[in-house]
Amino acid sequence: MRVIVFGASGMVGQGVLHACLREPDITEVLAVVRTPLAVEHAKLRQLVHADFTDYTAIQGELKNLDACYFCLGVTSVGRGETEYTRITHDYTLAAARAVSAESPDLTFTYVSGEGTDSTERGRLMWARVKGRTENELLAMPFDAYMFRPGFIQPRNGAVARVTVYRLLYGLTGWLYPALRRLMPKHVTTTEHLGRAMIAVTRLKGQGPTVLHSPDINRLGAEPN
Repeated sequence: MRVIVFGASGMVGQGVLHACLREPDITEVLAVVRTPLAVEHAKLRQLVHADFTDYTAIQGELKNLDACYFCLGVTSVGRGETEYTRITHDYTLAAARAVSAESPDLTFTYVSGEGTDSTERGRLMWARVKGRTENELLAMPFDAYMFRPGFIQPRNGAVARVTVYRLLYGLTGWLYPALRRLMPKHVTTTEHLGRAMIAVTRLKGQGPTVLHSPDINRLGAEPN
């Protein structure tokens, strides 16, 4: 398989990239980044690109893709709705249109979040924007899966880019075993997320299109 990853420098994207590089039947991984990653691998090719609303400059690289793993995202804290919508909705849809134009049969996976508002009418701004993004992706002419994880435990060296989140994960990481027992429906890991994204690529549109932590953990379980 030939896949493309957006947001590979973030915590979730790092987990997905790691899973892709370990997967035997993934032959090439394209990572769209603003600045080069400190990762080298025979299967990895980095596409340094600045404008996440226009992919004309790299359009030729988007052919013959089997999957797009879209992990790019930001916190809504300190951001108004216009800015948050531009990054969360506009960047995502621009990427979806670009990859589907060149690879119409690909599978598109989007990392949303627990609490996303599919009605687009709720009180929480971030949840409305994510809901709108999900709805528009699901209406596009490709197989699409929306991932709604709750608490995500970083694995295999994945770290959050946002300082507050990095500190939070550092302080609460030891709680993960307890959270997994007490709140199994709300916790997962970057490792499970990565493997689950690869798994839905093989489903070819089958199964539920909106996946929560229990689905992610089931699909992303370590193979025996």
